[in-house]
Parts: sequence; C-alpha cells; structure tokens
Amino acid sequence: MYITGNTEFIAHIGYPTFSFKSPMIYNPYFEGAGIDALVVPMGCQAENYPTFLRSVFGLTNIRGALITMPHKVTTVGLLDEVSINVKVAGACNAVKRTADGRLVGDMFDGAGFVRGVQRKGFDLTNKRVLVVGCGGVGCAIAASLAGAGIAGIAVFDVNTAAADALAKRLQDNYPALAVSTGSNDPAGFDLVVNATPMGMNPGDPLPMDVSRLTPHTFVGEVVMATEMTAFLQAAKDRGCQVQVGSDMLFEQIPAYLEYFDFPSTTAEHLRSVARLSY
Repeated sequence: MYITGNTEFIAHIGYPTFSFKSPMIYNPYFEGAGIDALVVPMGCQAENYPTFLRSVFGLTNIRGALITMPHKVTTVGLLDEVSINVKVAGACNAVKRTADGRLVGDMFDGAGFVRGVQRKGFDLTNKRVLVVGCGGVGCAIAASLAGAGIAGIAVFDVNTAAADALAKRLQDNYPALAVSTGSNDPAGFDLVVNATPMGMNPGDPLPMDVSRLTPHTFVGEVVMATEMTAFLQAAKDRGCQVQVGSDMLFEQIPAYLEYFDFPSTTAEHLRSVARLSY
C-alpha cells in the first residue's frame, strides 16, 4: 500500500509488550478493498496513557483507536461519552472523535461473540443465558447479550465480588432483565458461555459440569489459543452446537469497521485475507 498524507489510520493502543495481531487482519482487508487506511500498533505505558490518548486524537488523519489491555478500564474515565455496553462492561475498546471534538467510546468484544451466535442461526430473543467468568471479556459478552433481547442471565465467577458487581451493572442498565449469581450449573440454560481460561487444554478442570448440558444448549468459548478446547469438545460430544473463540475476534471486526464509518465486510472474508501466523 502506498501511504499518502491523506491516509487515515486507526491507532491500536496497548501495553508495549502486547502482541498486536489486528494489523494482520485489518490492513490486508483495507489493501484488498482499496481503502486508504491502516491500523498502526502503538505501545504505551500505563502512566503515560491518559495524556497519550488525548494527544493522538489531536492528529488530523486519525479515524479512531482500538484499545487493548491494560488500558480498557482506564479509558472509560477519559471519555466525554460512552455507550451502555461500556457502562455494563466497565471497559472500553473503541474510541472515536465526534465532529465537535468530543471523544466517545464503545465496547465490541461482546458484540463479536453475539454476532457469531446470531449468524449461526441462534435467536437470542427471550433466551436464558449463563456466563461463567466475570473478567473483562465475560463482562463485555454479558453486556452485549443483555442488549440482544435475552430474558435472563446468570453470571458466575470464583471471585464473587466481580460477579456481584457485574450483576448490579446489568440490573442498573437493564431493569427488566432477570439477573442472578452464585451458580455455574448449566442446566436449564439456552446459551452457556465459558469466559475463563479453564478447559483450554486436555486435563484442565472444566468451567462447569458438562454432564448437565442438554443437546439444545448452544455453547460458546472465548479461548483462542486452540480452536477446539476440551470444554467445547465435551459440549460437542453431548450434541451441543458450539462456537469457537476465534469466531468472536473475526465477528467483532465488521462491528468496528461500521463504528469507524469504513465499508464493512464479513468474518469469512476477513479470515480469507488475514496474515496471522496461527
């Protein structure tokens, strides 16, 4: 790609040691689609981040910023306006500047998960959902599920304070949603999500009792280090439809593109052009 003074860029801001994979997905797509834009990785120490975020948006050709750990939580308090997903998740991973100069933010980790489930034909309307793991990705998924019309959600974490805090944010922002905590029993749920690293490798303890899953349950995973985790394989063996962790990554990118007002595409196309080493 020939870079000109008109080339717009998306800053991907993370910790200096973070492994930036997004340019190897976005940039091949931009190049193939003839879009004069680039995703540029930018490492930033936590103590410098608040000043840096404001500074980078002083550039004239920035379209937006993708935010990775450890800056997602800090970002929330630095913006002029945030979405309901950010309020529920307690973190933000996408920032853009409005015409009047305000910085606004949204969260798309959960959107990727939800889009993947919906594109597989699973209707979330009035469904009952269990999310195990209330860290950053679990909170983001719970936020997007709450906005997708589910009837009820149970959230579980070995850190009960994290689960209780997420439950309160869900209830504050979705008063009509039935929210519960305290159990990781998957029986009776339509959708079950593992948002923990548990079950990543054979022999690992599983995040829940898979014998309590029924074949009608849709089971999702967030781990991307391996395509079919021990947990997903156990669910599949019980007849459940499953979603692998990498689907969440590729499904959220079209949502980012739309947020930044770029032409969108499909997860399948992004997979076909990506230059990832795994």
